Amino acid sequence: MWERVMQTYRVEEISTEAVELAAPLFDAYRRYYQQEADLQGAERFLRQRLEAEESVLFAAVTGEGPDKRAVGLAHLYPSFSSVTLQKLWILNDLFVAAELRGQGIGSLLLRRVEEFARETGSKGLTLTTMTDNHSAQRLYEAHGYIRDEEFWTYNRFY
Repeated sequence: MWERVMQTYRVEEISTEAVELAAPLFDAYRRYYQQEADLQGAERFLRQRLEAEESVLFAAVTGEGPDKRAVGLAHLYPSFSSVTLQKLWILNDLFVAAELRGQGIGSLLLRRVEEFARETGSKGLTLTTMTDNHSAQRLYEAHGYIRDEEFWTYNRFY
């Protein structure tokens, strides 16, 4: 299966010039989390993050030229560990088109972001996922991610 995934899909870092390729999938990701559809807002948000060098965006793509389309994405934000004095990447968004889940695209994206984290000299990657997103949890654990049982996450949103 892995060979077929590698032959069919490739992971590309998305530049500001290619945001429109990833924006529909990013908008689908947002809708997955019960947000209103807003393709223009999704594209604007991604473009702003990339232009300000506040994030790094990867997309799993298939096809060429006008047939090229994104089928998965991984969106990273830089952070730091004060304790270990190292750079750290937050894997904030990982999403695969619903009709293509279970085909190895998520693993392909995780491999690329893990490679990127090592290339940039970071401590590693951190992420959160919903407590009932069991398929994502299985994927992360299959890639060696360890669920934190020591720290609780607190949020205060305005």
